[in-house]
Amino acid sequence: MKRKYILPIFLLVQIIFLKILQFFPDYVEGFYSNNLYFRISHFLRSVLGKIPFSVGDCFYAILILSIISWFWRIRKTWRLEWKDHILKILGKISIYYFLFHVLWAFNYYREPLFEKMEIKREYTDADLLAFTKRLISKTNEIQFQITKNDSAKVVFPYSQKEVFEMNINGYNNLAKEHPYFKYEILSVKKSLFSVPLTYMGFGGYLNPFTNEAQVNDLLPMYNFPITSSHEMAHQIGFASENECNFIGVLATVKNKNPYYQYSGYSFALRYCLGIWQFKNEKIFNELKKTVHAGILKNYQESQDFWKKYDTFIDKGFHFLYDNFLKTNNQKDGMESYSKFIDLMINYYKGKEL
Repeated sequence: MKRKYILPIFLLVQIIFLKILQFFPDYVEGFYSNNLYFRISHFLRSVLGKIPFSVGDCFYAILILSIISWFWRIRKTWRLEWKDHILKILGKISIYYFLFHVLWAFNYYREPLFEKMEIKREYTDADLLAFTKRLISKTNEIQFQITKNDSAKVVFPYSQKEVFEMNINGYNNLAKEHPYFKYEILSVKKSLFSVPLTYMGFGGYLNPFTNEAQVNDLLPMYNFPITSSHEMAHQIGFASENECNFIGVLATVKNKNPYYQYSGYSFALRYCLGIWQFKNEKIFNELKKTVHAGILKNYQESQDFWKKYDTFIDKGFHFLYDNFLKTNNQKDGMESYSKFIDLMINYYKGKEL
């Protein structure tokens, strides 16, 4: 067999292997997520965590430039040698696809968190209504505790660097109850691509090749704790977006700092209100009347921020990411972000918020 066919065939083998792997979550959980990945992620964060800028973003910038340069170089020979060029492209994809999964993405196939934590996923409208009312009460309480004025929005007093460092407190408290959420060796950084990320409609991402958590540094600051905590959940091996939203909320509300608690509770409340707005406009309007005006001002702050960057670009990237998630064992795609409410409702049954 000619060498040029080896890597493209290996790509096909990988795709078939992943189709089979989804039936063995226990094996992925034991061998990969809690063993091999644990070692890989700790090594990468130990090496890159103290570097003040995003190494992963630099890597992506070099990669993008090299791809553009390569296409420019082969533009004149494309028609004559297109088969060889396609094989080279498939070969490169095969290598990165392999590294992507070995360094992080096998976590897509681990045991679902609701099984690991023995949490039910089903809930009734009555459950949702009761939980939303509890969230409103708790978020109102913290908003007033911070501002002493129910009409004042919360203004975050910490720097972005301080947020990253203080997030660990919440994770430490959470790990006392659930040891598998232990976070060690900080490697969370402001993304060098924050402007493009904003136009794409994303608050952050995990670089799977360097295990650095990247956060969009243009976000409203009250969103910073929950967004960075979400990306940190990816770092400790949870790939599902709904699970990372769930873990991110728990890590912020377990933090002793009220600003962090506000970030987590207000985030969960916004999703609950959004579900009611879709399900029942009347109930949504009744619930909204009980939310402090200051909280609604923070929501408006976020809405105004994203509206400034709202173009066809974010819709295109959301479509691509939706399909990316679906091909990586997340059948709900982008909708999976809101599915964390299932976990929240059932986790807090019989517990204090």
